[in-house]
Amino acid sequence: MYDSRMFARALAPTLQRLSASFPVVAITGPRQSGKTTLARKLFADKTYVSLEDPQERAFASEDPRGFLGRFMAGAVFDEAQRWPDLFSYLQGMVDSDRTPGRFVLTGSQQFGLLSGVTQSLAGRVGMTRLLPLSLAELPAARIRTSGLDGLMLHGMYPALHARPLHAADWFASYIATYVERDVRQALNVQDLSVFQRFVRLCAARTGQLLNVSALAGEAGVSNHTARAWLSVLEASDLVFLLPPYHRNFGKRLVKSPKLYFVDTGLACWLLGIRDSETLRLHPLRGALFETLVVGEFMKSRLNAGLPPDLYFWRDNNGLEADIVFEAGRKLQPVEIKSGGTVTADYIRAGQKAARFAGDEALTPWLVHGGEDSYERSGVRVMGWQNLRDSLASELAATVR
Repeated sequence: MYDSRMFARALAPTLQRLSASFPVVAITGPRQSGKTTLARKLFADKTYVSLEDPQERAFASEDPRGFLGRFMAGAVFDEAQRWPDLFSYLQGMVDSDRTPGRFVLTGSQQFGLLSGVTQSLAGRVGMTRLLPLSLAELPAARIRTSGLDGLMLHGMYPALHARPLHAADWFASYIATYVERDVRQALNVQDLSVFQRFVRLCAARTGQLLNVSALAGEAGVSNHTARAWLSVLEASDLVFLLPPYHRNFGKRLVKSPKLYFVDTGLACWLLGIRDSETLRLHPLRGALFETLVVGEFMKSRLNAGLPPDLYFWRDNNGLEADIVFEAGRKLQPVEIKSGGTVTADYIRAGQKAARFAGDEALTPWLVHGGEDSYERSGVRVMGWQNLRDSLASELAATVR
């Protein structure tokens, strides 16, 4: 196991860059993604204040000016959304002294933190999102010993790689805490067991087109309720929606987004998958691998301080690309296959992924569940472990 402080988080350079320009920097993301650890390590010279502490929160509520008077030189405010008035007070403080990097905010509930920033700190704060570990952040030895199925089953939350925890126990506690704290605060859910069932049904749809009506019907809730619950899952970074590519190349396109879980380990736990052998034979293994790969693309962009700007493509004739993103004036199509051996069918799928955009398409990528990386028949084949190097190169070109 590894000490979580040893994880070199790829978001760190972005935070350092933003803290040199903005008086406030905010780190959002799901619970247990490493926000507090990163903030305390990167801004070790600043006083750390947890607004989960009832004594600190009571002091802030009773005497806000006295509370903040202790931190005129700046501070790290952890779980900032727990004291909503903080944002308006910080507005006055940073308007009178706009020293870059003065305050650092973290928040697990993205919707709570964002609403405060939008109302009071717009233009004064550099926003970031920290998701669980990416492949690039995980020690190579850990990747080798776990293997693909082990990593998908275990997930990428730092705690599960830093301490000898049993993943099933940790995820059970994680979901219970999430439902009891975040969901109760955001939604008036009468029966939490129905919401938990809804989350499990979402896990069974990871990597698939979102059909809200079918999801609502199976969960036994209205379409309106299903959309509201999905919004909360998105806001708390448990799931994300991948939109279809917005340009129409004269074809009839699928217009529904695809649903993905942010972490495959959590999705596996919700699906009742408890060991690698079960995962290896599970009908959703391909969708879970796709979830892992799409998540890697998303993490690489968020860690660089960029918007995700990732899409997929599918028309009514079956022509599709699992991921599409713009690279200059061109389009980069990506096909994802979970098999460890690259077959002729895989290569044809990669070729088809580029066909929709014609001359605008770059050489298609084929990310597969094996180790080999090479070019074949106009397709750039890459094993899943080599994905992090390819993403680093692509981002370097984007930043230039």
